[in-house]
Amino acid sequence: MKNRKEVLIGFAVGIIANTFGTLLYILGFSDLSIIETFNAAVSQGHVGSLLALGAILNLVAFFAFLRLKRDYRARGVMIATLLTALVILYYKIFS
Repeated sequence: MKNRKEVLIGFAVGIIANTFGTLLYILGFSDLSIIETFNAAVSQGHVGSLLALGAILNLVAFFAFLRLKRDYRARGVMIATLLTALVILYYKIFS
């Protein structure tokens, strides 16, 4: 039961890191607002690329958890990253 809680914490950290990374990328490299950038990415078919760039922060969280010997939390971050990859695959196939 405790292990499941640790995985869920890692999963939440992975989703938050991905969201924060995506927003950080938009704020740093786009002249448009966040909503305008996301709408442009959807219309041009670049949502997958935007999400993939945001997932780079998951690397930091993953290796930080491994360094702190929080293997189950690192596993949760990995699951969040795999979910992001599936979302990207969905956008690539159906967009």
